[in-house]
Amino acid sequence: MRCSTDDGHLLIGLSTATSVDLADWQETIAGEDWWFRCQVDVGQPLPGERRTLTFDGIATVADVFVGDTLVLQSRSGFLRQSVDLSDGLVGVVEIAVCCRALEPLLEQQRKPRARWRTKLAHPNLRFFRTPLLGHTPGIAPDAPVAGLWRPVRFERRRVLSVTSLRVRASLDGDVGTVSVRAAVTGATPSGAECRVGDGPPVPLHVADGVLSGEVRVEHPELWWPHTHGDPVTYPVTVSVTTDDEDVVIEVGRLGFRTLTFLSEQANPQLIVNDVPIFVRGAIWTPGPDDQLRLRLERVRDAGMNMLRVVGTGAYEQPLFYDLCDELGISVWQDFMFANFDYPVADEEVRVLVQREAEQVVGALAHRPALAVLCGNSEIEQQVAMLGLDPALGRGELFGNLLPGVVDGAGCDAAYVPSSPTGGTLPFRFNSGVSHYFGVGGYRRPLTDARLADVRFASECLALSNVPDDAAVATTGVPRDAGADWDFADVRDHYLAELYDVAPDALRRDEPDRYLALSREVSGELMAAVFGEWRRARSACTGGLVLWLADLEPGAGWGVLDDAGRPKVAYHHLRRINAPVAVWLTDEGLGGVAVHVANDHETALEATLRVTLYRDGEHAIADASVPVELAPRSTQEFDAEALLGRFADASRAYKFGPAEHDVVVASLEASGVPDRAPAVLFPEGRPLTPMSAEALGLSAEHVVHDGRPAVLLRSTRLVWGLRLQVPEAVPSDDAFCLEPGHDRLVWLDAVSVGGAVTALNLQGALAVAGP
Repeated sequence: MRCSTDDGHLLIGLSTATSVDLADWQETIAGEDWWFRCQVDVGQPLPGERRTLTFDGIATVADVFVGDTLVLQSRSGFLRQSVDLSDGLVGVVEIAVCCRALEPLLEQQRKPRARWRTKLAHPNLRFFRTPLLGHTPGIAPDAPVAGLWRPVRFERRRVLSVTSLRVRASLDGDVGTVSVRAAVTGATPSGAECRVGDGPPVPLHVADGVLSGEVRVEHPELWWPHTHGDPVTYPVTVSVTTDDEDVVIEVGRLGFRTLTFLSEQANPQLIVNDVPIFVRGAIWTPGPDDQLRLRLERVRDAGMNMLRVVGTGAYEQPLFYDLCDELGISVWQDFMFANFDYPVADEEVRVLVQREAEQVVGALAHRPALAVLCGNSEIEQQVAMLGLDPALGRGELFGNLLPGVVDGAGCDAAYVPSSPTGGTLPFRFNSGVSHYFGVGGYRRPLTDARLADVRFASECLALSNVPDDAAVATTGVPRDAGADWDFADVRDHYLAELYDVAPDALRRDEPDRYLALSREVSGELMAAVFGEWRRARSACTGGLVLWLADLEPGAGWGVLDDAGRPKVAYHHLRRINAPVAVWLTDEGLGGVAVHVANDHETALEATLRVTLYRDGEHAIADASVPVELAPRSTQEFDAEALLGRFADASRAYKFGPAEHDVVVASLEASGVPDRAPAVLFPEGRPLTPMSAEALGLSAEHVVHDGRPAVLLRSTRLVWGLRLQVPEAVPSDDAFCLEPGHDRLVWLDAVSVGGAVTALNLQGALAVAGP
């Protein structure tokens, strides 16, 4: 064991000398008791001092001893629990935590019996409040959360202690209000005041150890999802004066915004500050603490404006929510319930659930990023799919207890009882919140993304996304429990359908080519589905990809790999999700539709250009038209109307030989980051690789406006271009390079060397210069 103290905080954890083979981890941790011991100097008690030992998370059934005294019996891996050490302890004491073996506890017969069963995990896990990570084959690696999995803190507080604090921000027209209520012990306050931002301090009412009051902010700047505005927040502090000391309580940062999300309506819609938001994002997956900011910045940079913390995982640490507030990423927060018939009729379970819910909502209710609190993951769906009454999936827990906690906390986030929910059946797509895997696990054609009439997908598009690291590209592939196929088989299905190749032969004869095309196909699928849903005529109001990052090396569902590096699918989503975006859809006999979106709060004057190419080289039709995009709007144009003539752009009529095989659309506007053009291949992708000379392709390092970049040129269309430069990250990747149109790809650092690859390029092309 190791322990250390830093600013009054005690940190306890396994030493580097303690190791367990990962292959044996689940069996070991579930089958044996684990002891954690540490010597702590608690010092001499001082007058008016309060000393506490707080556990932010112990997984799961555990006993805590101070010396030989049992001071805490934990029955939840989610609860924050404190022990008062104020009386009778002096000097060095031993703190010991015994995490009991979970396996024998799971084998004990328990009542009440479940009204339905799931194959997700051991049925008796429903009696234990513990993260399901590691207990759910096919969803996550078989390494459960165990032991002291969240920080442990020893704190000494003199005189004044805050025992409860509730702060809420609200917005009424042009006036923001911050309401404060705090209970203090250990001293009698003689006065208190609250300050919001750089405004003047406002006195609070003080009575019987309770501070309360309101601060009004005239014409505050609003908090927005980053795609639609700036996520402005204000620091809030509470200052308390006593006879012995002045204490400043750093409350944190609050944002002013209004929010509505009507989940069970036919057309659920997230509305922030009276503006409908097209939601795009992903299911959050935990990662290393030192990567938290980087991963959330990549979420923002990908144009994602929502993350869902799913019920099969765990509640996140406070820094996660701090960063979502800062970066303008809305949060859909599940309570940690999934698939089981949870026995809240059992009084012990009910008490644990009630405390857990109150802690979670109390910690999150003031956060502007919090948009949705969801009762569970897939319980209503599972009940309905088993042929039972879907109302069984709602019950007391999700129909009364949890929404009651949300209402009682004064939380303005929407409460959604389950994901999915609504409609004639919870899993129908054309009403309420759904999980959409038609394109994906059910191998439906791309046209199903429109045919299904999805309204809001809180999960979608589970695809095996191949990472750049070829050494692990065929490992870590998800598989549904009991299925004789995996999600690489799903990807191969679309590889054959969209690219007209034989995946088995390609994997055997040209494994590198197979991996390169596999990376591309999942990205194109995701972009195509979100393009369908984001159209002006679509009834869909958003979707969340399953999931953001892999939990282990390999071709998992993540659009980031397990190290947080973007996969090809990430870049495709980044372009379709951008606040200002352009994309194409094949409308069959209706031609090709050009879609443009402007999520900015101001109108955008731009030039929309459409070009048809023959042999990926010769422009046979071209039009550039000025367009004005209204604020926060999406518009649709007919490609042939822009060109001014019928050209069979979609090649649906097929009157004679094809005059073109590529349709390109681009949107150019001042102040909008350069994006690769949208491309449609009505005659199929250019699968035959060509030499760099035949493509007229060149790449060189340059410095433009004082910034390092790579200048790309070609005389023919280059498909699936990848840019690999040492020590630098390109501003765009996995895109098409339009013939005759130079492209500057910015680098975040000066680089030398590197190479360009592409799906229709033989080998690799070295980047010249500088």
